[in-house]
Amino acid sequence: MPVFNQSRSTVIRIVFTAVFIIILAQLVNLQVLSTKYKMQADNNAFFRKIVYPDRGIIYDRKKRAMLQNTIMYDLMVTPSESRGTDTAALCGLLAIDTAEYRRRMREIIFKNTAVRPSVFEPLLSQEMYARLYENMYKFPGFILNERSVRTYPFNAAAHVLGYIAEVDTTFLRRHRDQGYEMGDYAGITGLESSYEKILMGQRGIKLYIRDNKGRLQGAYNKGAFDTSAVAGRNLFTSMDVDVQQLAEKLLKNKIGGVVAINPKTGGIIAMASSPGYDPNVLTGSGRRKNYARLVVDTASPFLNRAIKGMYPPGSTFKPLGALVALDEHLISPGFGYPCYGSYDACGVHIRCEHKDPGHSSSLRIALANSCNSYFSVLFRMAIDNPAYKNPQKGYAKWKEYMNAFGLGTALQVDLPSENKANIPSLNNYNKAYGSRWNSCTIVTLGIGQDQMTVTPLQMANVMCIIANKGHYYTPHFVDSIENPEESDSSYLNRFHVRHDVTNIPDTFYESVHAGMHDVTVYGTAAEIKIPGVEYCAKTGTAQNPHGKNHSLFVCFAPRNDPKIAVAVVVENAGYGATWAGPIASFVIEKYLHDTIAADRLADVERISNTNLIPAAIKQWYATRDSLRQVKLNAAQETAPPTFENNLETPRVTFDPEAEPNRRVPEKDTGKPKTLFLKPDEKKLKKPGN
Repeated sequence: MPVFNQSRSTVIRIVFTAVFIIILAQLVNLQVLSTKYKMQADNNAFFRKIVYPDRGIIYDRKKRAMLQNTIMYDLMVTPSESRGTDTAALCGLLAIDTAEYRRRMREIIFKNTAVRPSVFEPLLSQEMYARLYENMYKFPGFILNERSVRTYPFNAAAHVLGYIAEVDTTFLRRHRDQGYEMGDYAGITGLESSYEKILMGQRGIKLYIRDNKGRLQGAYNKGAFDTSAVAGRNLFTSMDVDVQQLAEKLLKNKIGGVVAINPKTGGIIAMASSPGYDPNVLTGSGRRKNYARLVVDTASPFLNRAIKGMYPPGSTFKPLGALVALDEHLISPGFGYPCYGSYDACGVHIRCEHKDPGHSSSLRIALANSCNSYFSVLFRMAIDNPAYKNPQKGYAKWKEYMNAFGLGTALQVDLPSENKANIPSLNNYNKAYGSRWNSCTIVTLGIGQDQMTVTPLQMANVMCIIANKGHYYTPHFVDSIENPEESDSSYLNRFHVRHDVTNIPDTFYESVHAGMHDVTVYGTAAEIKIPGVEYCAKTGTAQNPHGKNHSLFVCFAPRNDPKIAVAVVVENAGYGATWAGPIASFVIEKYLHDTIAADRLADVERISNTNLIPAAIKQWYATRDSLRQVKLNAAQETAPPTFENNLETPRVTFDPEAEPNRRVPEKDTGKPKTLFLKPDEKKLKKPGN
């Protein structure tokens, strides 16, 4: 055979061999490796129905359920089986157009393929469910699937409890190996997110067999391959829902946060943030609409200011400054400073509220009167401590104290997205001032200003440390989990670890206790009394470059056996004793006495009804409502008369300017109403005039 023919024969054999190998590999892929066609075949023969479990319940310290479960229904679709659907009828029932129907189908196929069931319309109202149920025969490929959703009987603690929502593609990528599918719901914020694995339970599966026309013929193999749903486990918290509701009521019409902690355990009794929202609006068929409205609200009702709000602590910081100076042996409790109304030694005028001689003659008296000069001097002594040779090293030691007290660091509370706030680093000041800065440059840190910021949670924890004379437990909500498992230790063990801050002697803490008690006797909070309770406190008025000063108050009670520590911040509200102080006193009274004295209830209502929202936010609400009214008037002029009951979903966006006096519209009874015309309106204008 010629060489040329031999070469051509070899090439042909190689080509045929290669084609054979490719075909064989594809057959192996289709028959063994790939699940695509097996899935399609299974979907033709079986119907796989997901049974969603009840999520675990979250209880307060008195075993009251702060949230519960109820049943709602999703409209599910498998696009590949929806041929022959009466699209017009379905769109009419759902009040959507065909363009929206096609858009949803495309999105479902893109996210979850055409052969897997996906949510077409979530969380149907009872009326919508009834309408669809009697028409389902018109919609092949669509089914109604029950789902357990949340309700909130106390309408409280929205920021703490969080909310659940349908998972998106980003969530599925982050939790790729945890068994979630499109259409599943998961905790997005709050305790719902932090304890998702505990609360979610385990989904069940029911398999049904189909005939050759895709009709369900009953359980596959008599249910031998079905799996039961397993309900999520319950959480038992340290919260007191009555105290929580009171804190939220007192913060109404204000911006700020309240945190109350049991210093003996670190268990959080209440955590309120205002503006807030009713958690019930994020369940049910109106969830998407309400969520969109809350997201654009300029007052940020989703922001949990108790753990994310960062504020200068102002004078509430002074007990820490005293402890540092005492521990460094820079002063004794009897140390005094001759203040005559201001501190001017650094060329910066730092004003005091008192000018009378002797108001800072000792640490105890200086704390009671909140003398700015006294604590400016203490701060400079700490920074210029000769033991550290230069101000930079002195500041590094001071910052080490602050971090030990939990400032400038996240406390690891069992909520997501906690802010650590800010204790400035050496680099901050080196960049700003070079290497020539000294204690005078940053003297206002000594009175809780400059670049220092804290969260309400951090300040409440500082009160726990002072109340306990040097130790704390990580602040947390969950005390125990139902039917505990070994893996639960990763959640709870860290909350049982005692953190000893420093080796500051008890005698120094007692000196600070005495001064903070005097604050409530004759000092800056002398007018704030709690019936039958002696307590220790510190007022704060933090300068705010964006408006009126913030009102702050920190305290613990009772003095000799502390059971609760509280921190309150009310933005743009002025003196700490005016607004934040009374709020804290009512929270303590409610927790210790389980009630509020009758002669103090009027003050509760007064504080709750007082509007301290900044003017800029009020203007935003007023403008929004004006635009809404213009649109409403225009619609009424052009729309034909109607007698349908068309009530809007009740407003829940925090709106102190307009909403306190606004009433829900009365139901239209359908009866014609008599119109009364003014005398000058009795003559109708001619068309065109």
